[in-house]
Amino acid sequence: MPQPQAALAQAARERQSQLTKPAGSLGRLEDLAIWLAARLPSPTPMRLKPMLAIFAADHGVATEGVSAFPAEVTAQMVINFLNGGAAINVLARQHQISLAIIDVGVANDYPNNSQSIAKLFRTPIANGTANLRHAPAMSEAQCQKAWQIGFSIAQEAAKAGKTLLIAGEMGIANTTAAAALICALTGHAAEDIVGLGTGINPASRALKVQVVNDAIARATASGANSAQDWLREVGGFEIAALAGFYAGAAAAGVPALLDGFITTAAALVAVKHDAAIGQWLIASHASQEQGHRLALQALELEPLLDLGLRLGEASGAALCVPLLQSALALHGEMATFAEAGVAASNME
Repeated sequence: MPQPQAALAQAARERQSQLTKPAGSLGRLEDLAIWLAARLPSPTPMRLKPMLAIFAADHGVATEGVSAFPAEVTAQMVINFLNGGAAINVLARQHQISLAIIDVGVANDYPNNSQSIAKLFRTPIANGTANLRHAPAMSEAQCQKAWQIGFSIAQEAAKAGKTLLIAGEMGIANTTAAAALICALTGHAAEDIVGLGTGINPASRALKVQVVNDAIARATASGANSAQDWLREVGGFEIAALAGFYAGAAAAGVPALLDGFITTAAALVAVKHDAAIGQWLIASHASQEQGHRLALQALELEPLLDLGLRLGEASGAALCVPLLQSALALHGEMATFAEAGVAASNME
């Protein structure tokens, strides 16, 4: 796996010290430019070329009543993505992000419109996972297939010249799977991690906490130990694909921008599987979902934004793309003290 280049980070840091501004006055934008310089790799990186993949799949645990929406909404939202009507379509257009939809296990059928706005890749593994409360969500072979799909998508994007990889998700009940994974991989209690997801009421949240506890107890009894074990037992096809996507991005040496609760759960799986993957991850935002900050803390990542979002679809990540572009533009295009004829000692 490639490693970030410390020499390039140092060169970028030195350039920051020479730009016509007080040292540190651009705050985290300076840190972002330095971080990206070590990975793109260049002391003055060019404008990012972002690619966004939304992985979609259904979850058997939806039958437990843990979501405010019925399972068929997964397929309906895929149609919305393809027709260009979702929030992420708007943001992708606004910020010039190429968009692909990857169906890894949507249960309900939907038409494949050749005039779709986004590219559709249909690689379904099954019609949704099994109910994780009562059985392993997927088999080992299914889990590995989903992982490999995500890995390949990231690798192909890197080969196409993309320099920032973003993943989103769609899957009714996937906050239940994500919560179970975060609990299993961090040791936090379900009560601390489980949130309101799509907007459930307190009684439904209490049920969701119980479902997560039951799933963890069942998987523990069956011998779940490694991150891959837990992914298979309580994850989802799209979550496994997301984890593979982050692994693929790191293997290709391309930074990956995390979205919210679901993608962070997948990133936890990937980093627990191979700690080096964590060097290639940026956290875009802190979602409103209760356990998201705890999951980010486990990854030692500090989010860039906190806007009270809980939509998913990589909407929070897409909002951070212009922020990253601005960090690089300031880093590369500002004049140095010498170029501007400004005395550094006057910049106090």
